[in-house]
Amino acid sequence: MPQLRIAMAQVNPTVGDLAGNTELHVEWTRKAAVAGAHVVVFPEMSLTGYPVEDLSLRATFAEASRTAVHDLARLLDEAGCGDVLAYVGYLDQDDAGPRDAAAALFRGEMAARQYKHHLPNYGVFDEHRWFKPGDTLDVVRLHGLDIGMVICEDLWQDGGPVAALGEAGADLVVAPNASPYERAKDDVRLPLIARRAAEARAPIVYTNLVGGQDDLVFDGDSIVVGANGELLARAPQFAEDLLLVDLDLPAGGHAAEGEFEGLHVRRRVLGAQPLPAYDPLAEPAASEPLPDEAEVWSALVTGLRDYVHKNGFRSVIFGFSGGIDSAVSAALAVDALGPDAVYGVSMPSGYSTEHSRSDAAELARRLGCHYRVEPVEDMVRVYVDQLKLAGTGLAEENIQARVRGMLLMALSNLEGHLVLATGNKTEIAVGYSTIYGDAVGGFAPIKDVFKTHVWELARWRNAEAEKRGQAPPIPENSITKPPSAELRPDQVDTDSLPDYSLLDDILDDYVEGDRGYADLLAAGFDPDVVDRVVRMVDRAEYKRRQYPPGTKITFKAFGRDRRLPITNGWRETH
Repeated sequence: MPQLRIAMAQVNPTVGDLAGNTELHVEWTRKAAVAGAHVVVFPEMSLTGYPVEDLSLRATFAEASRTAVHDLARLLDEAGCGDVLAYVGYLDQDDAGPRDAAAALFRGEMAARQYKHHLPNYGVFDEHRWFKPGDTLDVVRLHGLDIGMVICEDLWQDGGPVAALGEAGADLVVAPNASPYERAKDDVRLPLIARRAAEARAPIVYTNLVGGQDDLVFDGDSIVVGANGELLARAPQFAEDLLLVDLDLPAGGHAAEGEFEGLHVRRRVLGAQPLPAYDPLAEPAASEPLPDEAEVWSALVTGLRDYVHKNGFRSVIFGFSGGIDSAVSAALAVDALGPDAVYGVSMPSGYSTEHSRSDAAELARRLGCHYRVEPVEDMVRVYVDQLKLAGTGLAEENIQARVRGMLLMALSNLEGHLVLATGNKTEIAVGYSTIYGDAVGGFAPIKDVFKTHVWELARWRNAEAEKRGQAPPIPENSITKPPSAELRPDQVDTDSLPDYSLLDDILDDYVEGDRGYADLLAAGFDPDVVDRVVRMVDRAEYKRRQYPPGTKITFKAFGRDRRLPITNGWRETH
């Protein structure tokens, strides 16, 4: 049977950096060529980065992308990689509008070009705004084998391009993808591609993007699945990688041209003769998916690291309160950036306990990061005295948070750090944060992590350190003590909120599941608690709109996934 060596270039481009991404493609195609690959498959829109959002509507950017893909074809040929068929994702534009496109580059030219057919318009996707759909499929014959292509959502939807290629008779299907990470997505991905391979009656080469882009993170996890649904190769998660696999493919004869499933299949012959027989590589890699907490931690680390680096920052700064949220944020930041790029600031007020100060200092010692103490009591007193806020409750409490936010922003201006906001998803959901106080910052690393999950991640990270013979990074007292904002004497979070385990259960149904009031009661929750929680969530929408971006890990993250009006008279109550 005809042989073919495929390389999957699981790369981490930067949106809009056409020059840098071009260099990335040359570098990884050269690696593929050195490894003897005949085909290299890059992710969806790998040349422009993904998602480009409204950059797709800017004609100058679309034209620059079109120029870049032709320049890349020439550069690959000049680099000695011209005989490697390179599938590259980019932004195209024609009379109909912008297109999510992929090109097959070969011997210095664009041998084929295809536009994405299915445009997702749910969750984080808004592709009906950004692109126009395509209605053609380009099949190229290389070394005696017919190779078809589908782009991301074309693989995830029933029918359409995959079914068309199955009817037309492709020997192999390549699938450039930019599929954002969320928890347990791998449980869906592999079975889906196995079904599509059966539908196409051909192996599928699925190459996924890796890295962080604003509040999205991509986990890679590129795979090759045989026509029988068998997993043939798998790349690691959250790492750039070149995955190589040798395929023995039964040539099914020339793919047919014409109309299939409403799409027009076109053919181009690049090489009709099969390759001389060669010795395949050793058994291809089959990386195991990460365990759940390791996967989430890796996603949060990747999202934070790439947001900081891709936006030109060298370091981060935020408050070390001694509590669980700042402790987990600090451990994430050190894992993402290294201890020398992390600056912790303890900002005790008159209500700060001794254990919060000592826990913050101990956290910094364990992590080896920068640490300083900047008391805020005198600064707070100026505001309280001038505005006569003593005894006013919330107004006096929030002054403390806002003084801390102002102090952090001043240090950011002075020293060039990016300020991190350390709030978790539970607090953000119910508005348990202070605008211009603990909500200040440029990025929020645990924004999409429920409070109970924050504790789970802390215990997991400490356990991982112990397995490696290292000191646990997070002080045990930060994990076990009752959480408190410490804005008044003897304050604990449960003064204002239900117990976090109960609160997160309700939020999981109301926020993640979009369940209504009656559904929550049917699930067994107390009516008074449900009414209280729902009202807090609904009233806090204006706060969430002003919160910094943070890495998405759940099915429905605030921001891209859950978009509700701020001014909203509808209430989910009895």
